[in-house]
Formats: sequence, structure tokens, C-alpha cells
Amino acid sequence: MDSSTRPATVLVVEDEPSITDILGITLRFHGFTVLCAATGSRAVELAREHRPDLLLLDVMLPDGNGWQVCRRLRAERDDLAVVFLTARDAPADIVAGLGLGGDDYITKPFNVDEVVARVHSVLRRTRRAAPVQRVLRHGDLELDEATYTVRRAGHPVELTPTEYNLLRHLMLNSERVVTKEQLLQHVWSFDFEVESTVVETYISYLRRKLDRLGPPLIVTRRGVGYGLRALEDDVC
Repeated sequence: MDSSTRPATVLVVEDEPSITDILGITLRFHGFTVLCAATGSRAVELAREHRPDLLLLDVMLPDGNGWQVCRRLRAERDDLAVVFLTARDAPADIVAGLGLGGDDYITKPFNVDEVVARVHSVLRRTRRAAPVQRVLRHGDLELDEATYTVRRAGHPVELTPTEYNLLRHLMLNSERVVTKEQLLQHVWSFDFEVESTVVETYISYLRRKLDRLGPPLIVTRRGVGYGLRALEDDVC
């Protein structure tokens, strides 16, 4: 079953149980598969595990805000549709939400039938009959996003999910240096002041696995962050 025929999955991110209940009941009645999260951190976990088609996202959450959730998940999946559903109705908030990559913005109080109609409309624009399969390449390194596999010089590289996500982010930003703070936000969803050594630890894990199969690929820009060696660089 391709993405155009299977039931769409909607992840509802809302900390008010009564709103979650009415949205869940109504969306299921209209044929959607529904997941629910009351916090931003739980939303990120469910989105990574289940890969929903659309995020119905409140802005004000107990552990942060919907802007942060949108940034994190958009950095990982550019095919994820995002509809903000929030009491923040100031024009500046609407502009901010759409500027972050939101596909639509609905203010509370809302009409539930309108929410369903907007969800249908966004999914018609964003779902593809045949999703584009992307393979990231950097020199002899290849990362297949469809199969979650990595190969170097034709040899498979076994990575944990965290190692995979870290390498993927480096490859997506192969033309620049990525700071430790950016990696913590996009790979771990951590505050960099809380977790100060996790990036270094996982960079060392990646180097150990990748450097067995060829010249060193990951470079450290001291005081700045990490990147991938430019392909024209000579390795001594």
C-alpha cells in the first residue's frame, strides 16, 4: 500500500485532555489513524517511532513550545505536514508558525469540522503517491534514507539509531560546520548546557566505525563544531 492509499496518520500534540479527546474521536471517525502526545518530548518520540503524515500541534506545551517541536521534526523529515492548533492568535504568532514550516495555522476556539477539512486539504498537498527515496552521498559514504542503511566503499556500516541520526545530520550539512549545540538540538533534542559530552562521545563512536573502511571523514573545527572532510582535501 503506497502513501496515497493507506489511511493517513495524524499525531495530535495537545496537553488539554478534553481537546485531545474530541480531536481523536472526530479524526478516527473520518478514517485517520490517530496518535496523541501531551508534551513536546513525547511528540518527538512518537514521530520518530511511527512517522505520522501530519502533526496537529499546539504551541503552548508543558515542557516547551510547539515551535521547538516543529523545528526538530522538520530538520529530520521535510515530508511531515504540520498544522498548528493554538490559542495564540496574534498576527506575529501566525507569521512565525508559517515561517517555521507550518502548512496551516488554526486558532482556538475552533470548529472541529473545520479542523478535519483543513487536515484533508493539507494532506492533499503534501502526500505523494510514490515518496521520493533519497540517498545521501559524500565521497565513498552512502546513507539510504529509505532503508536506514549506511555503506562505505561498498561495505555495510552497522550504526545505532543515534549514530545514524548524527551521521545523517552531518551529511545533510556536508558543506558547512555544524555546532555542538545544533547537533544536540536536532539529534538528541537536548539543551546543550545539560548534556555537554554526549556529542563528543558519539562522534568518537562514528569515527571508530567509519575510519576502519577508509580515510578519516569527520573533522573537528575546534571551538566551533564538526563537519565532513571536503572531498578535495588530502589526508596525510
